[in-house]
Amino acid sequence: MKKLWEGNTNFKNKSHLNNYCKWLKKHRNLEFNDYHSLWEWSTENIEDFWESIWHYFKVTSHSPYSKVLSSHNMPECKWFEGARLNYAEHIFKQSKTEATAIYFSNENGIQKSITWKELERKVASTITYLKSLGVTKGDCVVAFLPNVPEATIGFLATNAIGAIWSSTSPDFGTESVVNRFAQIKPKVLFAVDGYRYNCKPYDKITTVKDIVAELPTLTKIIMLPYLNESALDNFSDKYIDIETVFKVPGGDLQFQPVDFNHPIWVLYSSGTTGLPKAIVHSHGGILLEHYKYMAFHNDVHKGENYFWFTTTGWMMWNFLQSALLMGASIVLYDGSPTYPEFDSLWALSDELTIHHFGTSAPYLVANMKKNSSPKTHHKLTSIRSISSTGAPLPAEAFNYVYKAIKTDVWLCSMAGGTDVCTAFVGGTPFYAVHSGEIQCRALGVSLHALDSKGNPVEDELGEMVIDKPMPSMPIFFWNDENNARYKSSYFEDYPGKWRHGDFIKINPETKGLIIYGRSDATLNRHGIRIGTSEIYSAVNKISAIEDALIINLELEEGKHYMPLFVKLKAGFKLNDAIKQEINSQLKTDYSPRHVPDDIIEVADIPYTISGKKMEAPIKKILLKMPLETSINLDAMRNPECVDFFIEFAKKI
Repeated sequence: MKKLWEGNTNFKNKSHLNNYCKWLKKHRNLEFNDYHSLWEWSTENIEDFWESIWHYFKVTSHSPYSKVLSSHNMPECKWFEGARLNYAEHIFKQSKTEATAIYFSNENGIQKSITWKELERKVASTITYLKSLGVTKGDCVVAFLPNVPEATIGFLATNAIGAIWSSTSPDFGTESVVNRFAQIKPKVLFAVDGYRYNCKPYDKITTVKDIVAELPTLTKIIMLPYLNESALDNFSDKYIDIETVFKVPGGDLQFQPVDFNHPIWVLYSSGTTGLPKAIVHSHGGILLEHYKYMAFHNDVHKGENYFWFTTTGWMMWNFLQSALLMGASIVLYDGSPTYPEFDSLWALSDELTIHHFGTSAPYLVANMKKNSSPKTHHKLTSIRSISSTGAPLPAEAFNYVYKAIKTDVWLCSMAGGTDVCTAFVGGTPFYAVHSGEIQCRALGVSLHALDSKGNPVEDELGEMVIDKPMPSMPIFFWNDENNARYKSSYFEDYPGKWRHGDFIKINPETKGLIIYGRSDATLNRHGIRIGTSEIYSAVNKISAIEDALIINLELEEGKHYMPLFVKLKAGFKLNDAIKQEINSQLKTDYSPRHVPDDIIEVADIPYTISGKKMEAPIKKILLKMPLETSINLDAMRNPECVDFFIEFAKKI
């Protein structure tokens, strides 16, 4: 593997990770020769490791914990039982009055900043207002908002009183939003009247009303008039302007201590096998994990500016908020990353002195394909790290970053998921960056590649499996009796071990990793995971369609290909009108990301004898994996239909 960059001695010595190693030597009498030795200790002694994180970051607890970990049995194990704390309280430990907490910019060029003092005031006012509505610990507050400061304020206020946050972005269709929020019966909704993308306005007034009509538990809707200042003229008195909320006298900030394992927020799976799973994380688990990752794997320092291009519907929005834990300012951006100019985000980096630039792999690949040269037109002197996630970053894109963006930059390719709201694998300041490789397995993450027999392997393709618990693993799925969906999602294939659904290879020499894409049926579309059930829900509304199969393929050089195979009802033939109807329905119900690259007519859709649609096996066939290891024809209801996909794979 080609070495592209390595931090100099000064870079390594000033890192949080180096300071942590010194702390371990002083307080635990532990010393490590390299990062891999530290990782081995952290995974072989997970209780000692996570307790060291607790003490190193000086976690404020309002009661002591009885023990670090109740057991190693996932998912029943409990962390730091007895401890009572609050995530938002730790955010505001970093408050510096007149210093900037949040920078905001959108595609129209509107920019503003919010000081810690202003953030405190608006959060305090929102807390008071939410309490006046009867919102209390354990209630759910949801948001249908773009990536704006009001979303951060709403989250911090909700969190401070021990209520549970959940958000989606306004490019979600009504059905997609309701499928998520209806599960958790929210009491309050933050909503927006519309948004802009690529200079085009999208009015969401009707969508908001439709969402509210499907959520009978709502007592109040707090509106952000984003497109039109007089937007509230279209609503009843059940709705209130968010600026009115901010004028409520709030007094001093107060925080409700909650159990370490109390819910912090609800995130959602992509809905591969039905309704999206409502994934619940804990206050304490997220606090410890994000302290660890922001400090040791992103090396975020006090006074730096931390940016991630995301929407409120992606877990990276939640992750972004935690840069505040480090005393950094967060940079929020709303709109298209390539409007008004293709390199708008690189220009923003200079304007706002961004130190950590976070984005998706498809964005970097798009820059590469356009032969864009950001370093030619922008200084980019402040950027010290570029982070990438959402899809595997190909080696060509690694090379492109150092050739066209910046030669002296730490490229942190990382991978994790909504499931844990963090990365299992990512960057370390102690190692070099090699082309195409993620640098390391994160501390405290006992991750291995397993072969088909369940044995750990290196230097060959294997299933990504985590065999010991992490504090940020879900505490439960909402409405999941006896953890049935939770267990079936991660623990069926390797009992007692978390199977994440990625193919990986570990380099025995560098200890870096390469991810080769999903090993399950989840669609990874332009960095956003999409559930196949969402596709089917929309396609089923098309009268000409009898059945369908959707597959997304991660190909070479960062390319993606998502074909939709359709079986038509008798008397119909696939034509442009039907294709247009399918695409329109997908855009209306969900988003443009749900639209396939091709729509292909097939005679039949493959099923198992038990009636399960065979998405993952067909994906393996289309990726040209050996037939004998891709699909079990004896387990099929209609094995004859596989011949079509074998032939189709030859054309890809």
